[in-house]
Amino acid sequence: MNNNRFSYTLIISENDIDTLNHVNNVTYLHWVQNAAQKHWSKLSNTAIDDKYVWVVIRHEIDYFLPAVLNDVITVITYIGDSYGVKSERFVEIKKDDKLLAKAKTIWCLLDKKSMKPVKVPSEIMNLLLSNKA
Repeated sequence: MNNNRFSYTLIISENDIDTLNHVNNVTYLHWVQNAAQKHWSKLSNTAIDDKYVWVVIRHEIDYFLPAVLNDVITVITYIGDSYGVKSERFVEIKKDDKLLAKAKTIWCLLDKKSMKPVKVPSEIMNLLLSNKA
């Protein structure tokens, strides 16, 4: 898989299941955040990580099909548009070829020292653009 997309696979455990015997919606959000963090750690470097940090300002998740105990799930993420202090990230959660859920997250770049929003600098913008789906 190229840098445009990042994915990981997991098996649904008892900790993921809610009282309705399917994966809890909060667990999907956890997978969305994990996908972003794992992909960013692949793309970024220490120099960038020492200066900047991303924070979530919006999550949108659509649920289509349930996942249940012992299902094998693939979480796929890719970068959308980046503008000003923000960057879009998309996540698809699948079982085989079936789309279980999809998410769009808006991330905001902060200066790590001041913890204030900062316009995405060219070094990061180039990274994001070269890895855009």
